[in-house]
Amino acid sequence: MLDTHELGRRPGSMRRVQRTVAAPEHLGTEVIGIPTGTDLELDLRLEAVMEGVLVTGHVRGRAVGECVRCLEEVVEDLDVPFQELYAYAERVKAAGEAGLDEDEDEVRELDGDLIDIEPALRDTVVPALPFQPLDTPDCPGLCSECGFRLADDPDHSHEILDPRWAELNRLQGMFDETKES
Repeated sequence: MLDTHELGRRPGSMRRVQRTVAAPEHLGTEVIGIPTGTDLELDLRLEAVMEGVLVTGHVRGRAVGECVRCLEEVVEDLDVPFQELYAYAERVKAAGEAGLDEDEDEVRELDGDLIDIEPALRDTVVPALPFQPLDTPDCPGLCSECGFRLADDPDHSHEILDPRWAELNRLQGMFDETKES
């Protein structure tokens, strides 16, 4: 929650906010996210405008997850730009009565002089996370036969015979046995 009381309702008044907050729960996806309770650095500018309060700035944090190819830990530092308009309650009500907000996205509203930035923070940070995180850009993944991590031994391989040739291999083995005797 951010307090906007100092801004008043004078368009053009501005205030900087720099804060370190604990990350909320479930700030991420199934494979990567910012762990609950870890530090998120907020570097924000609150500016009073005619419609409400415009919040702009950056959110910084450290996302932790697992590589989608080899399941090793991935750590990614994030620095995400943030911008959101929080409308005054009477502006939202007037726009709703006039039917002006039908085509607009969800309008975030001030709660008195307070701004709850968690939903907007979530809407900004989660899409900025990598969709398919990798521990290294050229991660070869795991062996499809045994699950061995291929980055540990690039020459790892298995001799796999095509089952269509199995009968021919059996016959060759029989021929080799008769040849030896």
